[in-house]
Amino acid sequence: MSTYTNEQVAHLVEGSLDWETTFRMLSMPKDNSRFEQYLKALQAKVSFPDKIVLPLGPHLYIVQSAKTKQWVTMCDCGHVFGDYRENWKLNAAIYVRDTEEAMTEVYPKLMAPDTQWQVYREYYCPTCGTMHDVEAPTPWYPVIHDFEPDIEAFYQEWVGLPVPERAA
Repeated sequence: MSTYTNEQVAHLVEGSLDWETTFRMLSMPKDNSRFEQYLKALQAKVSFPDKIVLPLGPHLYIVQSAKTKQWVTMCDCGHVFGDYRENWKLNAAIYVRDTEEAMTEVYPKLMAPDTQWQVYREYYCPTCGTMHDVEAPTPWYPVIHDFEPDIEAFYQEWVGLPVPERAA
């Protein structure tokens, strides 16, 4: 049995849950059904039919494609970045702040990093323009692949749910 209702979890996802309940949710151990409730709340927010398998960010998910049953990285708007095991950032629209002028759009002039030592790379959905990530590496550093989740282990060992099926 769940400690919280689906409606409360949906309000938590939307950021509209009252502070007292939010604090209680954050302070107490999560019950076994919370992840399912979370996925259900996320699924209700999107318009695509693909099943959300794992959220990667506020508007970025690993989903099970309704057509192919493959796991892919997808934006809220339905844009597919590719196979979940590959670096989705390589299929994003990328804006690199590598000049003093571009950096001072973010920082006051004397507080901006030296662009010889650090740049900002902003990753956007090429379809809807949602910013999904920002990284601040040295200019020559390759695009960072944040992580490749072990979805099977996560489902089996952490949340105790059956692993969503996918095409081989």
